[in-house]
Amino acid sequence: MNSKIGLTHKFFRAVYDRRAGKLVLALLIVAAAIVAFSHQMFAQDEPHQTLGEQVPVAVERTRLSAPDVCTDRFVTHTLDHVTTIASNVVQMFEANGAGVATGDLDGDGDLDLVLGNHDGDDAIFWNEGDLVFRKAPLSTGKTRDVKIVDVNADGRLDLILTRDTGALNYFENQGEGRFQRRVLPGVAAPAYVTNWADLDGDGDLDLVTGSYDAGLLTERGNEYIVGNARRGIFFFENDSAQSGARHFRMTALAAEAQTLAILFPDLDADGRPDILAGNDFNMPDMAWVRTDAGWKEASDLLVAMTHSTMSYDQADVDNDGYFEIFAADMKPYPGEMMGGWAPIMDSMMVGMVQAHVAADPQIMENVLLVRGDDGRYWNQAPDWGIDGTGWTWSSKFGDLNLDGYVDLYTVNGMIEERLFAHLPDHELVEENQAFRNEEGLSFEPMPGWKLDSANSGRGMVMADLDGDGDIDIVVNNLRGPARLFENQLCRGGKPLLVDLRWPGSANPFAIGAQLRLVTDQSAQLRDLRVGSGYLSGDAPQAHFAIPAGATVQTLEITWPDGARSTVAAPAGNTRLTITRAQSPDE
Repeated sequence: MNSKIGLTHKFFRAVYDRRAGKLVLALLIVAAAIVAFSHQMFAQDEPHQTLGEQVPVAVERTRLSAPDVCTDRFVTHTLDHVTTIASNVVQMFEANGAGVATGDLDGDGDLDLVLGNHDGDDAIFWNEGDLVFRKAPLSTGKTRDVKIVDVNADGRLDLILTRDTGALNYFENQGEGRFQRRVLPGVAAPAYVTNWADLDGDGDLDLVTGSYDAGLLTERGNEYIVGNARRGIFFFENDSAQSGARHFRMTALAAEAQTLAILFPDLDADGRPDILAGNDFNMPDMAWVRTDAGWKEASDLLVAMTHSTMSYDQADVDNDGYFEIFAADMKPYPGEMMGGWAPIMDSMMVGMVQAHVAADPQIMENVLLVRGDDGRYWNQAPDWGIDGTGWTWSSKFGDLNLDGYVDLYTVNGMIEERLFAHLPDHELVEENQAFRNEEGLSFEPMPGWKLDSANSGRGMVMADLDGDGDIDIVVNNLRGPARLFENQLCRGGKPLLVDLRWPGSANPFAIGAQLRLVTDQSAQLRDLRVGSGYLSGDAPQAHFAIPAGATVQTLEITWPDGARSTVAAPAGNTRLTITRAQSPDE
């Protein structure tokens, strides 16, 4: 593999053996020195090393509540929400289900939930503390993607929902639990999935949408799909910062799409977010990098990609200062009782890709993309043990056990009357998969965490929902109740939650910021984003863990405009609200 990172990782795996004593320790010290030297050589590629103006901040500290128990497992709670199908017989793309998002919608300091629905009502679950939620209907179904984002930069989080066939629905937050349906001027193309970030560097949040053309064909017929309908992948540039009026200017990036996931990684390591779109079926994933002349297609940066990309997430899985990108596909996990569905997918793949050759970067399994010294992204999922996790929809990283390394959770399952006509209720029953990060060396399955739900999950979020500092999980299931998994793992360290505020800007929650927690043991890298996984939205909050025995040195913040701030020695078991000082002209 042409990758300095890949070679380093393989070296670590070769020497890592806790029983090997002092010899292994010596080898690890040598390896660490090599890695440190390598990072100095390639420092210009690391986003956190981008120099910018130092800006002052005000820091508000809130003590997190202590957990009541330590059972070393997750405890399952049922939410009063079922993603339903009108006939209860799941056909074709009804199987795709709906998403879920989390964010503080009422400004009371805790995170609320919004769950989409295919047929019945979408719903807001207002967080009243101690994992008690008050349900309120939002809108009538056909929802796919759910995002929570401050669209109008008024400091209140708004709602963005998509449908199968129409333009997105924008619900403006009026405060006091009220939302008003609004129009986004200039946004009219059918949108199946969305994501938001400041992609042009002008300070406000831009929008990227992707259509799901197979669904459009099914819902509207051949006349629509072959006509002049706007479908594909679109970049909507937010002109509000320049014009003073809310307006989006559309640029078509692709004329067709089967998009289920959109992510904004820095693919070319220039310190600016780029665009990555994950497509279903045999349509390759697509990438664009930002240049001074506009968006440049850059899919050649991906040495490997999933055949049917269901979700994306990025995280620094080995704490080396670089984000890795995880894309989920369909491949049975080891020992899966119903793994016999794999030949079905193999034959489908042959049928869809008759000219499949070795040069085709698409593979029907998960990929973990790692940037090599040639600037391209190489697959290391088999090395890490996460190439097959089932018929996976959403997948996300988070430090579930608070040991300083991000873990992985995937939600699985499939229901479809023709594909699985031979199974009860036409359902491929699979268990969700949880993986513990073994100190940046591999991912190990953790069935003992009791996250092995078999409820056909689709959208999923990770967030601290009960204010105790650890990450809980919510999954929006198809044809079954949503589940909330309360984290009761025994802790390997102390949590640190960070919220950023940028008053007076067009990006009040600092979407796109990167945060780096430095201890005497390691450095952890996080980013603030609107969405990741499958059709789901993330809270604008960074979650860290201070490992047991570690001494915190600094929390370093790189704001979306490149400015930097530093907070000295933040304490664990704390939530920080960090507010950027306004400049005199703001």
